Amino acid sequence: MTQPLAGSGPLLPPADPDTADPDTADPDTADPDTADPFSLSSTPSTALAAPAESAVPPAVTPVSAPDTAIPTTADRVAGIRARTVDLSGGGEFDVVPGPAPAPGRGEVRTVRVEVERGLPVDGARFAGFVLATLNDDRSWGHDGAMTFARTDGDAPIVVVLASPETSSELCGDLRTRGMLSCRNGPRAVLTFHRWVNATDEYADNVTGYRQYVVNHEVGHALGYGHERCPGPGKPAPVMQQQTLGLKGCTQNSWPYPAQ
Repeated sequence: MTQPLAGSGPLLPPADPDTADPDTADPDTADPDTADPFSLSSTPSTALAAPAESAVPPAVTPVSAPDTAIPTTADRVAGIRARTVDLSGGGEFDVVPGPAPAPGRGEVRTVRVEVERGLPVDGARFAGFVLATLNDDRSWGHDGAMTFARTDGDAPIVVVLASPETSSELCGDLRTRGMLSCRNGPRAVLTFHRWVNATDEYADNVTGYRQYVVNHEVGHALGYGHERCPGPGKPAPVMQQQTLGLKGCTQNSWPYPAQ
């Protein structure tokens, strides 16, 4: 199923850009909560989107991934077929087909997963990674709080994987140059640049970064704002804008990390 740049569906309240860092505009996912969010309709909402991961350097341009060789096993599990990151895509999206039932207890949250056409991505594997992350007991459904199902129809949460330029457009903040992911309206927009490359501080744990960015952006869609590092050596809150730096904290991908 093909989806254009704008679709239709209910809007969730935007994350509060004043909470913690301005990451929820959120480009830490660059959630430009400080930018006008794109609604799922063709008309942009007047509400603010989660701010892109905070004060971003205006002139940073992503480059092709340094390693364009065969993807690693971890890359393939995340749906990556090739590590080459082109700046622009076609601007049209394919919805990952078929439903996946919610496996756990609690209120069912429905998610649609979309991949920009032309990205070297296995949509089914990408969707599987997203849902496996969200349904992990360390994620938002911890202890039966909620459970996530996938649909190829209307959904209040839409996880989108997009090229750098398209992600900047969807995040409503071209200054991010596709370096940051974001939550804008019901969309959790993940930039393919970070999906492939993560960050320097997560270079040894790209799977952990990918889990983090899914939990962070969907966390905004669930209504959570940004948090700050609580102190040197402590785990970074999942709602900290970790893409912009751990700020003395340690890596953490989860809302409820294992003790």
